[in-house]
Amino acid sequence: MDLDDGLQAFVTEAGELLAEMEAGLLQLGEAAARAEAVNAIFRAAHTIKGTAGLFGLDYIVLFTHAVESVLDEVRNGTQPLDDGLVALLLACADQIGAMVRDVERGGRGDLGERCRPQLDALHAYLAPAPGLALMPDALPVFGADARPSGCWLVSLDFGRDVFRQGMDPASFIAYLSRLGRIVALATVDAGLPPPEQMDPQSCYLGFEIVLETVANAEDISKVFEFLHDECTIRLLPPGSGNEDFQRLAEAVPLHGAAIAEVLRASALGTLAAATPPPEGAAPAPALEPAGGATNARQHESRTIRVDAERLGQLITLVGELIIASARTRMIGGRFKDAGLQDSTSALSDLVEQVRDSALQLRMVKIGATFNRFQRVVHDVAREIGKDIRLVLNGEEVELDKTLVERIGDPLTHLVRNAIDHGIEAPELRRRRGKPLQGTVSLNAFHDSGSIVIEVGDDGGGLQRERIVASAIARGLLDPEHKPSDSEVFALIFEPGFSTAGAVTSLSGRGVGMDVVKRSIEALRGSITIDSEAGRGTTVRVRLPLTLAIIDCMLVTVGSSSFAIPLGTIEECVAYAREGQRGFVDLRGEVLPIVALRELFRLQGATPRRESVLVVRHAGQRAGLVVDSLQGQCQAVIKPLNPVFSGISCLSGSTVLGSGDVALILDIPSLLKQLQARQGGNLAA
Repeated sequence: MDLDDGLQAFVTEAGELLAEMEAGLLQLGEAAARAEAVNAIFRAAHTIKGTAGLFGLDYIVLFTHAVESVLDEVRNGTQPLDDGLVALLLACADQIGAMVRDVERGGRGDLGERCRPQLDALHAYLAPAPGLALMPDALPVFGADARPSGCWLVSLDFGRDVFRQGMDPASFIAYLSRLGRIVALATVDAGLPPPEQMDPQSCYLGFEIVLETVANAEDISKVFEFLHDECTIRLLPPGSGNEDFQRLAEAVPLHGAAIAEVLRASALGTLAAATPPPEGAAPAPALEPAGGATNARQHESRTIRVDAERLGQLITLVGELIIASARTRMIGGRFKDAGLQDSTSALSDLVEQVRDSALQLRMVKIGATFNRFQRVVHDVAREIGKDIRLVLNGEEVELDKTLVERIGDPLTHLVRNAIDHGIEAPELRRRRGKPLQGTVSLNAFHDSGSIVIEVGDDGGGLQRERIVASAIARGLLDPEHKPSDSEVFALIFEPGFSTAGAVTSLSGRGVGMDVVKRSIEALRGSITIDSEAGRGTTVRVRLPLTLAIIDCMLVTVGSSSFAIPLGTIEECVAYAREGQRGFVDLRGEVLPIVALRELFRLQGATPRRESVLVVRHAGQRAGLVVDSLQGQCQAVIKPLNPVFSGISCLSGSTVLGSGDVALILDIPSLLKQLQARQGGNLAA
């Protein structure tokens, strides 16, 4: 692993650890989970500090050490937690994140004035102690117990997998020198395998070091904590005599010569003449005379990191494989060869399994995105003086990674709107008999082949009369028209629409909700609102499971082919026109219909018997009249040519096995258009 790869790994891991820190800090209000949360936050900060030290990022080490010191006080019970300290630690996590992003951009900064406020605030929480430095012009000094410096004997064995983990033992020793002065150092060269038997990816290094420092055993051990279970450390404290050195040399015979060398160089002591260790002897178990610990080998990692671009390329290739497989099956069907047909059928099944597996690689749980809003709710509620809790449900629901990344900003706006517009001020909630603490909820679930994400609140609800008045004043609504609730609530998505009485730092400028709607529709999704005065509001965002490959029903109208997402289809029934216009009787229920031939103005004679596909989306149903059904297919979604950008009922295209192009219908948009034509809601 070269340095650039190592830094990228550091940036990635630091981002994950900072997310853990933030989640832990936001859980500190729960008394039952407080102790474990503090420990998790401390571990995350300590790991970031250790990794930054490996790359010489001293300014990150110093700042994170200050955070770690305060967290240590909290862990020990000497520093109580309050809202001010939580807010400070959250700000410190943001500052560390900014430093890490600077590293990602190739910068190598320092603490400077931007960190001075946080450092001063952290220093105020620490009891004055000699030997603890938090100023940006000095490296941290470990061990606050004001002992005179002494010489420790540090005996090290690095595990075989250190190199495979991308670690450099020399970096750890360099970091160890920050605790004091390395008086003597010797490498352990006994017990090495013959050159022809050595594995170039394995580490065979051992060291004996005499370190002069005021640090204690725990501080020295923490230097190597980042290596987890891939390092064995043995410590002898200052004041140890020749008998102690002799026992260590006898317990670790491979280190005997190196121990004698560093004792001689530092004048710390002497060893009796040692018997050379037998050839091929294995390293002895570690001693723990001064707080050192022996660890087992770390379990092999069960996960790997894959660049998102490579996954995207894989999905593209799978899409081309699906098209080629469909063509192969179509050509094979022309021949009356049972073996060939069995082979093409087996190939199609395997391609479908490959497709499902490849798409699964891009599926991620939406819980990580939901958890981000804990911080949004905490900060925004604190800013506007409201007490609000966030309730999460459906974190296990999986969604395509591309969708997860692109839905973050629209959801952020909806959550901020729920906090600012939805939840009432504490005094108003008291007068209405509501709990002073408001609730914002995020919920995700599967429905009819789609993902539904709900953003709800228990606030005052949308003010229908105020929305109508504002819409009439802006010319968006005819004063004589009596709109339904869904029509009224949809008005808030109009550009520039706002009912806010004042502009705040959060909202009131009429900017945002139209952008939210456009962003969701760009993902082939839809957004609706339910609201009840005095009870609250729920915004529902409906998204497809993936933007890459979907199962469809292929239909024809004249010489044109259309693909309809299979998850939106409920059933198919025969249809005879017989003068019917706009509706059919579906088992006693009136079902609105739309003929694709008329919708797209297609030429050709109408067949005697047609079919109606009953489709459903967001609780509304309608029928699509088509000439014939061609069966199911896997549609690799291709973007539409800009020429078709003005046609709202199409979401993309796909290439069929014959090489022809089929247009993919946008069912949500089509139902919305049909609803507008009918002048009300469709069948439920």
